[in-house]
Amino acid sequence: MDNEELRQKVIEELEFEPSIDASSIGVAVENGVVTLSGHLHSYAAKLAAENAARRVRGVRAIAQEIEVRYPSDKKTADDEIAKRAVAILKWDAMSLPGAVGITVEKGWVTLSGEVGWQYQRTAAEQVVRRLSGVTGVNNNITLKSPVYVTDIKQKIESALSRHAMVEAQAIRVTVHDGNKVSLEGEVESWDERNAIENAAWSVPGVQSVEDRLTVLR
Repeated sequence: MDNEELRQKVIEELEFEPSIDASSIGVAVENGVVTLSGHLHSYAAKLAAENAARRVRGVRAIAQEIEVRYPSDKKTADDEIAKRAVAILKWDAMSLPGAVGITVEKGWVTLSGEVGWQYQRTAAEQVVRRLSGVTGVNNNITLKSPVYVTDIKQKIESALSRHAMVEAQAIRVTVHDGNKVSLEGEVESWDERNAIENAAWSVPGVQSVEDRLTVLR
């Protein structure tokens, strides 16, 4: 598939996505790398555009250059964003609000603190980025040091072998320093890549995951 054909398919997928205004997005393609530019009304719409582009067969990487612009009458003060972020985290049990710090500057939210699991770190970011007025999120939440686990590699490989959409034998799992995981190999889709990374993060004891997987399509 040449660059122009892939570019057209990405444009069509963006136009198909109901949550975004595709007319405000520019698309450039070079060797499977898609650059998204332009502006959208919210951070959630920006992420929706990126996810739409990832769904297109042939996309190998994405350069995200979309700017979030709010109409002047909808801009939200940083202190109001911070108050609503605290409130929404309080109602989201998975994010452990007592362990998460929040700072806001010009709409950019920075999350800090320490939680026990990667899913809690991810959940905190997901609930905050849906707030109106948020132009971006820096997730600086760290994971608590776990109990040392000696069979992380085996647990990850077992989890991959159970997963219906993963070709486990094509994936190489390496564990460094007892709790740092590297994933290598070739996968057929972004969904498969995400499933593999999520499986690695789900194993107790994992502190970091380096995703070196290559998407073939």
